[in-house]
Amino acid sequence: MATEYRMLADAVVIVHAAYVAFVVVGLGAILIGVAMRWRWTRNFAFRVAHLAAIVLVCIESIVGVMCPLTSLEGWIRERGGVARYPGDFVSHLAHRLIFYDLPPWVFAIAYISFAVVVAITFILAPPRWPMRAHRAHAPDSS
Repeated sequence: MATEYRMLADAVVIVHAAYVAFVVVGLGAILIGVAMRWRWTRNFAFRVAHLAAIVLVCIESIVGVMCPLTSLEGWIRERGGVARYPGDFVSHLAHRLIFYDLPPWVFAIAYISFAVVVAITFILAPPRWPMRAHRAHAPDSS
């Protein structure tokens, strides 16, 4: 049973690392993509999701709420009676990539600074608004 909990908690860590990668690598891709004129980096849904992802992190940090993924992972590990930090390579690597032992204010400043950069790119290199379907209007038959 502990193995199943450990695997589930490790999966949460991997999802968490993917979220962080989406935010961090996404900004790099946007900056490079704008310079290289890659159309996909101006995709409206991608850009709004990217901005929303970092804004959510900022709100959690400002309000002082622990990340729900971190809470979920801890709850799963405690429920399964397994160690708080995973021992296998992938989850250990993911933990090392996304968790640091620094005061909360350092993270808040980093998150907000990152969000400001994302917002600036949103303004200076705005996403393309989705095209609205143009309906052919038939002339009135009156």
